[in-house]
Amino acid sequence: MSTDRIRAHVFVSGRVQGVYYRASTRDAARERGVDGWVKNLDDGRVEAVFEGDESAVEEMIEWCHTGSSAASVEDVEVSYEEPTGESGFQVRW
Repeated sequence: MSTDRIRAHVFVSGRVQGVYYRASTRDAARERGVDGWVKNLDDGRVEAVFEGDESAVEEMIEWCHTGSSAASVEDVEVSYEEPTGESGFQVRW
């Protein structure tokens, strides 16, 4: 792993469930070579973890502010953590 690998833990609020937000996040992350996961939360938010090169992870955080074409994002909360070695990107249930 390169030393510039970072991990971002993201919570997205707004109209982000039932609008293909998770599938679109997965596709966007895979296009950028970012590892991690995304899932819906019971409170209506979407939670995601992105791990990868700093520039690609920052692109994903920026992408989250818009999300899928049907989404209406109100807020994106981001915290940075130590990378744990995520491999691949998946939708969690």
